Amino acid sequence: MPVMDYLERNARLYGDEVALVELNPSEPDSRRMSWKEFSLIEANSFAPYRREITWSVFDEKANRCANMLLARGIGRGDKVAIIMYNCLEWLPIYFGILKTGAIAVPFNFRYDAKEILYCAELAEVQAIIFGPEFIGRIETNAERLSKGRLLIYAGDNCPSFAESYHLLAADAPSTKPEVPLITDDDFGAIYFSSGTTGFPKAILHKHLSLTQAAQMEQQHHKTCREDIFLCIPPLYHTGAKFHWMGSLISGSRAVLLKGAKPEVILNAVSQEKCTIVWLLVPWAQDIVDALDRGELKLTDYELAQWRLMHIGAQPVPPSLIKAWKKYFPHHDYDTNYGLSESTGPGCVHLGLENIRKVGAIGVPGYRWECRIVDETGSEVPQGGIGELCVKGPGVMTCYYNDEQATRDVLRDGWLFTGDMARLDEEGFYYLVDRKKDVIVSGGENIYPVQIEDFLHKCDKIKDVAVIGLPDRRLGEITTAIIEIKEGVQCTEEEINDFCMELPRYKRPKQIIFEPVPRNATGKIEKPVLRKRYGVENLVAKETER
Repeated sequence: MPVMDYLERNARLYGDEVALVELNPSEPDSRRMSWKEFSLIEANSFAPYRREITWSVFDEKANRCANMLLARGIGRGDKVAIIMYNCLEWLPIYFGILKTGAIAVPFNFRYDAKEILYCAELAEVQAIIFGPEFIGRIETNAERLSKGRLLIYAGDNCPSFAESYHLLAADAPSTKPEVPLITDDDFGAIYFSSGTTGFPKAILHKHLSLTQAAQMEQQHHKTCREDIFLCIPPLYHTGAKFHWMGSLISGSRAVLLKGAKPEVILNAVSQEKCTIVWLLVPWAQDIVDALDRGELKLTDYELAQWRLMHIGAQPVPPSLIKAWKKYFPHHDYDTNYGLSESTGPGCVHLGLENIRKVGAIGVPGYRWECRIVDETGSEVPQGGIGELCVKGPGVMTCYYNDEQATRDVLRDGWLFTGDMARLDEEGFYYLVDRKKDVIVSGGENIYPVQIEDFLHKCDKIKDVAVIGLPDRRLGEITTAIIEIKEGVQCTEEEINDFCMELPRYKRPKQIIFEPVPRNATGKIEKPVLRKRYGVENLVAKETER
């Protein structure tokens, strides 16, 4: 059944129980700080701003959102974008969109004004609901965005080019909207992904995918009514949202935490009595490092109830989990592999009982099949390397408005992931490399071509290649191999200054001045560069431990 039915069930059965908590480790006014600023908040400033809503209020807010949208002409099959930071309003808005029969379209909050416009046009959205942090980015293209679209502002002091979400929703009925029956075969959401060029693709999913992701999460992590899930990553991510949906299925509480410093995370786990925490590799590494340095003491927190730590979004160093188990020997652990085309994490997962196999991405998830194929589509022998393919109820319908890209990755119900993998004798899958050049750093995708194109604008650079190199904390760091023009002098400082125009997360973390190898057809030989620099870096970093 569609996930909205679980929300309505929870409102009936557990209406007076807390569903969501918003926890910001600061005073209320700083709720408008950026995600990066929140992540840097120190432990001694942890005076959290806390809000909560019950299941009945959650459902009522979703109903008001749905009825408001219906009154403004949004209905079945329309697309409504959301661009907001994590807050108590995010999920009720998402579910309100679904309740109308419309399609929810979460936008990455890192998108700049051009990317917002591009994605709005690509997905053909009829409305955009945005938070206060995005006024400037929306206003930049307000004239174009408002043509045939509603611009709805969720915050105080509504700008003149938008309508106020709070005023519109306050006047809307809190009862269930009257719409034709919505089934698992109806379209439910569009998420965005990008290839190595960095141009987003719109990934269309049916409600079946959303329900599969929710049920799978509850199955994999045994989420029960007594659990309390700590959600830190942004809700536009399929990972954050669908891990939370395990709580939806079980009717249990979740905490939305804004901030990722070790002290903030442990304070939240302790204060809110969290039992399940999903971390990215950098956050888990930061906690271990802080414990190693003696900056944190576990005895200062109430952590006995914390039963599960799981990680996704990037490869997990086995050394990290070994160190983690030293401090948290009673924790269950899981790693989750997935992609937005498969409704996020879990189509392959390690499994709580398989910690001895850390290093593998795991086995096929709940209701999923996997196989590894060669370039002809034939399965490779056990132990051989090929492309990982997955099949199950969570596979996307298509790349919206991109038939060729859809044909490239969907064949006979199988999703070709673009990741190279191998299968061991026990049936566990291991990632070997990515066919795509996308860099995964701290759980975020970084696209080398965008950075290469930018660096090529520097008049001192002859050629450049951007690759990801292993990093113990972030998984990978962005590295630029730069070939300087003959007879020209250039320093690392000059390159770093030139890159200040890039968003911080896209700036190269390492600069290497060397010739850029290209093959006979003019393509950069990135495998050569990864072998030349990557293996040496990884060995050196692991030796340091």
